[in-house]
Amino acid sequence: MSRAVSEVVSPSSNEGEPASWARRLVGNQQFMLFVVFVAIFAFFTFNDSVFASVSEIGNNITDFSTLVLLAVGETFVIATGGIDLSVGGTSGFAGVVGAIAMEHLAPHGEWVVLGVGTLVCLGVGIGIGLINAVLMHYARLVPFVATLVTMGAAEGMSLVLTGGAPVGSNFGAITLTEPKISVFSYPDIIIILITVVAGLYLHYSKFGRYTFAIGSNSFAVRAVGVNVRRHLTWVYVLSGALAGLTGMFIYMRLGSGAPSAGVGTELVAIAAVVIGGARLTGGSAQLSGTVLGAMILTIVSSGLIIMNVSPNFNQVAVAILIALAATFQALRKGSRADV
Repeated sequence: MSRAVSEVVSPSSNEGEPASWARRLVGNQQFMLFVVFVAIFAFFTFNDSVFASVSEIGNNITDFSTLVLLAVGETFVIATGGIDLSVGGTSGFAGVVGAIAMEHLAPHGEWVVLGVGTLVCLGVGIGIGLINAVLMHYARLVPFVATLVTMGAAEGMSLVLTGGAPVGSNFGAITLTEPKISVFSYPDIIIILITVVAGLYLHYSKFGRYTFAIGSNSFAVRAVGVNVRRHLTWVYVLSGALAGLTGMFIYMRLGSGAPSAGVGTELVAIAAVVIGGARLTGGSAQLSGTVLGAMILTIVSSGLIIMNVSPNFNQVAVAILIALAATFQALRKGSRADV
């Protein structure tokens, strides 16, 4: 069965002349993204040396960590040809519910409180992922509509539970996000490890092969005996779980549960995946590209702030980067076959 699925996702070989080494390098999206990252970093550093300071790099790593965790889950979803608009609302709602739970457990010690809070946030994320799956499989909603519904519900419930104000203040949790190993905090290291494991799982496991196969041709995958509905359920549960964990990390960073913490982050996460080279139609994605896309978006946002550019221009910058990434994909050799 695995061989049959592999045949579904195996791209047809090109019969043209072999490209030169330089041409292959330029045609490699991950390499070009790395070049773009270095160029942008150099540009902002040239304009203000503070951008390359240890403290600023630490801040950027923290910003990157919370973004990349959402983008990792989104990569799995987009590889299947779906979309998850609920990850931002899920992270905010999970952080609020976790903060309320931790507030009631305060007398039991810091590590017990944080441990229970992490499980609560994880449970909220898994629950919303399951709701997304139910809406798609049984209410027959397309992923865009199903996750739009849960996004609105999660954001609305966050406001209902908090009245729009932060809850569960815990300034002791903030110390966990301070650099402990060089410029990395403990949550940063955990997120990096999760990202590495997710990348290996996506690209080297049977689950990953099925994920790409469903995005390429779900009918063919179903024909070889794969339970597509069950697989998609796990994909959306994974995305929800990572969004829930993101809510916990945001709580640690802010020292409270903020109802608006995740609003709009789903679009940036999707942007990171698209900039990383994934096709929104499914069947193609690279987690290394997603990581690079998240790195680029992080330093662009930070660099604009240091240059005293209004944060409102962040959305413009994200739109331009998405357009450039999509254009690059269209111009790559063999891309016409994907149209």
